[in-house]
Amino acid sequence: MKEFNFIINGGGCSGLSLAYEMEKKGILDKKKLAIIEVRKNYIRDKTWSFWKINDHDFNDCVIKTWNTLTISTKEKSNHICIKDQPYQSVDSGLFYKKINEKLSKNKNVRFFKNIDEVDKRNSIIFNSVPREKINKDEIWQHFKGIEIETEKNIFDDRKLILMDFNCDQKNSVHFFYVLPFSPKRALIETTWLSNLSGDSFFDYDIQLEKYIKSNLQIKTYKIKHTEVGKIPLYLTSSNNKENFINIGSVGGMTRLSTGYTFLNILEHSKFICNNLHDKKKLINYKQKNKYIFFDKIFLKVLKNHSELMPDIFLNLFQSNSDSVIKFLSNKSNFIDDIKVILNTKHKIKFLNSLTL
Repeated sequence: MKEFNFIINGGGCSGLSLAYEMEKKGILDKKKLAIIEVRKNYIRDKTWSFWKINDHDFNDCVIKTWNTLTISTKEKSNHICIKDQPYQSVDSGLFYKKINEKLSKNKNVRFFKNIDEVDKRNSIIFNSVPREKINKDEIWQHFKGIEIETEKNIFDDRKLILMDFNCDQKNSVHFFYVLPFSPKRALIETTWLSNLSGDSFFDYDIQLEKYIKSNLQIKTYKIKHTEVGKIPLYLTSSNNKENFINIGSVGGMTRLSTGYTFLNILEHSKFICNNLHDKKKLINYKQKNKYIFFDKIFLKVLKNHSELMPDIFLNLFQSNSDSVIKFLSNKSNFIDDIKVILNTKHKIKFLNSLTL
């Protein structure tokens, strides 16, 4: 078996992001990298979205950018301008293609199907594959999205629907998410913040058809793309060691209150490449403590008072949306944090959660 300086276990978003950053920094000019990935072909399987609060290397993979978002409940809707922090969606297929084309030019990078095919004894392993048994009783963000195409111009592609809570909640948190890529094409996603223990949440196809026909008033459409996923919204043990570093969601890069991960992955990849000489820094890297603390409180309120979530989200973005976006993107300063706290509705519920 061949030896490698680095092994990336899992060639998805986080694994390829790290490999790309290593290649970009010239680390792989003399060092060897093995990427372990079971898939046979890289095709579009996800749409990663985020607020563009700083520059990144994947503008050529962006499907669409929006400057306005909408949040709706059964009672009202808010339209919020986000021109200074636009919302973007990245096509995973374009992302995979860009990185794999770059890596294919380097003979020091090789792909394998199984980690047992390589000698691990003298390698630093970066792992994005879950090792723990999933806890179905915890809170997850689970979803199914379909990209549809219509015969007529239906969508206002200048604004996205970030959250539409005008749907059955089933004593949990449920919303629809609509990304209009053009007047005739949009990704429509049914999203739940709930546990995975029951079956009542998972009739995704029925939910999507009902929303498209009843809420959006679209009777005829073609499904062009489908994606399904689930993101754990609970802390898992990091299990980082000197030569074993977790990355991606397994490495704690998912923002637990939102499920956003993409920009955190890019930032973590840069940090790793800049600190390969300092194993202690690699082992101890995590999101800032204040975000972990606030997310724990948020998830307690979500578990105990799910019926309040539509009102809380609507209110949050209604005032000081700039500070909220920075806060949700891990880029807020002290003043932003104070604004978010002061403008959070149902503060008593959050304060009570501190003692639970």
